[in-house]
Amino acid sequence: MTKQASPKYAPEVRERAVRMVFEHEGEHVSQWAAISSIAAKIGCTPETLRGWVRQAERDQGKRPGPTTDEQERIKALERENRELRQANEILRKASAYFCSGGARPPVQEMIAFIDAHRAVHGVEPILPRFCRSPRRPTAPMPPGRLIRPRPRPAHEATRS
Repeated sequence: MTKQASPKYAPEVRERAVRMVFEHEGEHVSQWAAISSIAAKIGCTPETLRGWVRQAERDQGKRPGPTTDEQERIKALERENRELRQANEILRKASAYFCSGGARPPVQEMIAFIDAHRAVHGVEPILPRFCRSPRRPTAPMPPGRLIRPRPRPAHEATRS
């Protein structure tokens, strides 16, 4: 059994529906009656419209709870937290894996580590932890760029 995706409504439709509920609330015996009446005209379920109305009331300060901006900020912070936890886990595993190596582990060991952990984390979150730009050690390498030493002119080869 597959779950059907709920239809997405344009922000203009949501705002108009909520405004209609607030404008016509006095013409009905309750807010729910107004919501049911307007939901039928707009083509959404009354519960969907009720959720929009409740969120609009929170945004206006009429009802306690997180506003839309606060919810978006919380969602972004949770996403960032998840990414940081994953990065910490990758670094923890890498430090245990490469503890015998020096400042930079051999390439074959890095490849073996990536192959061993790609099923859990994927390759993209792991690579920036190993491939740093030679000019800016804290910046990830641009995609598709290899680290190659610059050719030295002949007169520099004799200098120490």
